[in-house]
Amino acid sequence: MQHILEAIQADASGEDIAALPIPDSYRAAFVRRDEQNMFEDRESFEKDPRESIRVAEVPTPELAPDEVYIAVMASSINFNTVWTSIFEPLPTFGFLDRLGRESSWGARHALDYHVIGSDASGVVLKAGSAVRNWNPGDRVAVHCNYVDDQDPAAHEDSMLASNQRIWGFESNFGGLADLSIVKANQLMPKPAHLTWEESSVNALCGSTSYRMLVGDNAARMKQGDSVLIWGASGGLGSYACQLVQNGGGTPIGVVSSPEKVDLLHQLGVEHVIDRSEEDYQFWTDEHTQDEREWRRLGKRVRGFIGDDPNIVFEHPGRSTMGASVFVTKRGGKIVTCAATTGYMIEYDNRHLWMRLKQIVSSHFANYAEAWEMNRLIDQGRIQPTLSKTFSLVDVGEAAYQVHHNQHEGKLGVLCLAPEAGLGISNPEKREAIGENKITLFQRHAESLEKTVGG
Repeated sequence: MQHILEAIQADASGEDIAALPIPDSYRAAFVRRDEQNMFEDRESFEKDPRESIRVAEVPTPELAPDEVYIAVMASSINFNTVWTSIFEPLPTFGFLDRLGRESSWGARHALDYHVIGSDASGVVLKAGSAVRNWNPGDRVAVHCNYVDDQDPAAHEDSMLASNQRIWGFESNFGGLADLSIVKANQLMPKPAHLTWEESSVNALCGSTSYRMLVGDNAARMKQGDSVLIWGASGGLGSYACQLVQNGGGTPIGVVSSPEKVDLLHQLGVEHVIDRSEEDYQFWTDEHTQDEREWRRLGKRVRGFIGDDPNIVFEHPGRSTMGASVFVTKRGGKIVTCAATTGYMIEYDNRHLWMRLKQIVSSHFANYAEAWEMNRLIDQGRIQPTLSKTFSLVDVGEAAYQVHHNQHEGKLGVLCLAPEAGLGISNPEKREAIGENKITLFQRHAESLEKTVGG
């Protein structure tokens, strides 16, 4: 891959990049099929991605007609990276085997190793014979909606397709690697004012938040709406806060420390609840929730905005869903995209049906939604929430920190890029948007490290 890196750093032409040979193997982060039971005697929090994720050379797969090879300059950690690495809620090799049975091209994915990662920024190296809109040399960001067009439902909303998958989680050859293969309909223009690592962290979480709040398929937030956002300084929540602000709404963030309260205030979020200070105990035991605690949360929110929230942005799942349903305004919406604290959800249905509330499911985003979110980032209306960058060899540590909520925003991973700070092709635009705005999460993380270390 060294000759590819040198060409990219030298701003080689598309023609010159197209002439470069594709290597027979490349460096990648992966988990192994024969190790999928390695954590079977441990509780979830004891399962350690640093033990399961390997970084080594893997063979380069053949390119399908609708795909491109990309040199991955940077990638990022998502919660699905954690799930894959700890083999929960089930090992992902079942996903790969199912894909392998669909077609001859799908059979490439059913291997004894799974290259992980569902975000990337990089450079197109070679395009398949059916690719029309992308060429070698193009600088791209990659979204993770892996779908073809042979299911009729996909033509209304590709997320409804029966074979819709998340690249790098339910397919192989993910983004935590020096090279990847992706479908042409996963590509978007890389924002020219951002570094490789800043461009690599936005697509999964940012697009997910866009669909949940802004697009036509979930909450459809209006100007003036108030939105309660769980995990408001995390990967999803940090983009949700910005989308609410950008759309004329009022975010109410819920976080887990005073430091995260400070970060959201710097982001411009006025109303923030610190769970560590409030010490909400929504569950009195494994089977019983405490409605008094729901009421206490509702009172806190009304103390900020004088009303109940129009929308609740839900992704913790079991630990918070009962409270979310309760505090939502009459006729409001609870939009959910995940269940990081547990999938078996319980809530008091009286507060849903008698007050005409809606629970709306949402999963990633279709190509149009991802493209629109990328456009907002390119315009500087939404900022990347990169807080820290790791090298590919340290990807296990990065996944461990996400697993244990030891991070803010998004954690980036340098792949082929040799150092952070590269990839900016429009410094004038970056200056106009503002360095301090773009790097807020990075600077906050660095400040915290200095405080702890000093």
